[in-house]
Amino acid sequence: MAEPVSVGPPTAIAEQAAAALAEGVPVPRGPLRLALRRLRRDRAVVVGGTILVGLAIAAAAAPLVAPYSPTEPHFAATLRGPGSDFLLGTDNLGRDELSRLLWGARLSLGSVALATAAIMFLGVGAGLVSGYFGGIVDNLVQRVVDTLMAFPSLVLALAIAGVLGPSLRSVVIAVVAVQWVSYARLVRGMVLGARSQPYVEAARGLGASPRWIMVREILPNVLPPVIVLATLEMGGVLLTISSLSFLGLGAQPPASEWGTMLNEARPYFESNPHLMIAPGIAISATVLAFNLVGDGLRDALDPKTGRLVRQSRRRRFLLRRR
Repeated sequence: MAEPVSVGPPTAIAEQAAAALAEGVPVPRGPLRLALRRLRRDRAVVVGGTILVGLAIAAAAAPLVAPYSPTEPHFAATLRGPGSDFLLGTDNLGRDELSRLLWGARLSLGSVALATAAIMFLGVGAGLVSGYFGGIVDNLVQRVVDTLMAFPSLVLALAIAGVLGPSLRSVVIAVVAVQWVSYARLVRGMVLGARSQPYVEAARGLGASPRWIMVREILPNVLPPVIVLATLEMGGVLLTISSLSFLGLGAQPPASEWGTMLNEARPYFESNPHLMIAPGIAISATVLAFNLVGDGLRDALDPKTGRLVRQSRRRRFLLRRR
């Protein structure tokens, strides 16, 4: 049996690795490379990532690829079905549905990205401070978290958006105010376990400030699960924003946002169902893509959890067949 590769200068390490490969001894891979390798092999992640990349490209290139302006009316072609002139038909004002869908991707995906970034910033910051300092600070933050989690999230977001007034900005603020608590609870739990680790004690013994320890020592170790949670939750954020826009609290006409498009097409569902089908498919495909990528990230970063989830799903499937 070959001896393990010893640690030495970079050139010596490279020579030892080359010799180990020549003798057929496997060289250990880093966790990041292993995670990327698992992601490339996961077909669901490839499909979900392809959908998201395609939507992002379509949203960025909307001014170039959209056949018409999203607000340009064609009164001679109102409520027209899909055809050669208008691939996805027109709405009650004669506006091209495909153009509105492409421009709507900008508002919908952009609002999801902005809301998720704000949620992560608030949730991670509150969780770091609460878990690291403990005591009165921890009690204060956790009481706020408990209070917000006591209300149904959609109802609370609906109330906040209603108080702020109908606009996409109000919806994003409402979603951020509701969703950050789950991130704070997750990060706090991980910080409570990390603050007693040897590397944190060593940094504290060397005189590092609490901010340095939280940002440079603890944060890199708690960030991967937060990224996985954010990816899994982005589909839910999109559904919440679209739901509030569908209720008339989000982007206001003539803005092209997927939830607003559903709201405007609601009176014509029986006669012109394509007006609701197109944005509905866009929302469903995006949520599915986020879930596929999130599941793949979770399995890649924590294979043990991924195996347990797959085994649980397999058991439920077998029980249903019985």
